[in-house]
Amino acid sequence: MEAVKGARKRVTLPEGGVLDLNVPAGVNDGKTLRLKGKGAAGIGGGPSGDALVEIKVRAHDQFKRLGNDILYDLPITIDEAILGAKIEVPTVEGRVQVSIPKATNSGQVMRLKGKGVHPKGAAKAGDQLVTIRIVMPDKIDEQLAYFMSEWRLKNAYDPGRK
Repeated sequence: MEAVKGARKRVTLPEGGVLDLNVPAGVNDGKTLRLKGKGAAGIGGGPSGDALVEIKVRAHDQFKRLGNDILYDLPITIDEAILGAKIEVPTVEGRVQVSIPKATNSGQVMRLKGKGVHPKGAAKAGDQLVTIRIVMPDKIDEQLAYFMSEWRLKNAYDPGRK
């Protein structure tokens, strides 16, 4: 989240000095920040060199980043997939309401425009791509099993041969 939104971090240099570093919003993993004049003292009384700080971005437990887009897997129930629903979805800026249309399939991707990474100086933000993942209940009760067996008799289809 700090790489997406930007942050202020305290960095300890190899020779023991401490610097406060402004991490810019939208910074990428592996980016090197140059802090002019904050490095080691120059030779023979010359000016201090630059400190080079390489950014290492830790993985987030919910989001993945692809360029300026944020990827998120949204687990939904079978009834939400069939009937549609309004569901709160986390984004890097906070939660938003998303309408799940009727007959939504697992793997379907919804685009939340502008809800991705907005790097400093960029004209527009990336998007958040929400991938639907239908999750079955832990236990299928007799009523649901009976309903589905009756439904299958009247409405059988093979999604592999549309």
